[in-house]
Amino acid sequence: QVQVVESGGGLVQEGRSLRLSCTASGLTFDDYAMGWFRQAPGKEREGVSCVNWRSGSAYYADSVKGRFTISRDNTKNTLYLQMNSLKPEDTAMYFCAAGGRAYYSGAYYCSGKTDFPYWGQGTQVTVSS
Repeated sequence: QVQVVESGGGLVQEGRSLRLSCTASGLTFDDYAMGWFRQAPGKEREGVSCVNWRSGSAYYADSVKGRFTISRDNTKNTLYLQMNSLKPEDTAMYFCAAGGRAYYSGAYYCSGKTDFPYWGQGTQVTVSS
């Protein structure tokens, strides 16, 4: 049974940083793709950053490129999203997705053309101006 749990969200001021964490028990990161998605009220879900750990292919949405970094700690089976220089438009519920078969590029996973089998419940990020 795979369980995906996010943490690290909160309320921050514009320009500050947050680090989101995602634990995915039951998965070996090297064998799968993982990603971070977000959804703001009234908007469609957006792929923020996705990575195929097998190939090393990582993708960042243009809106976060240069500010967000996806990484992992294998010893803790944890995925991270370091978010710097946060903006009010980054306000959203952030979801961790795991278990994508390592066939495609990070960009393909974030495009939504293929789904991840495991999702967390989400963690809210709110950026005030």
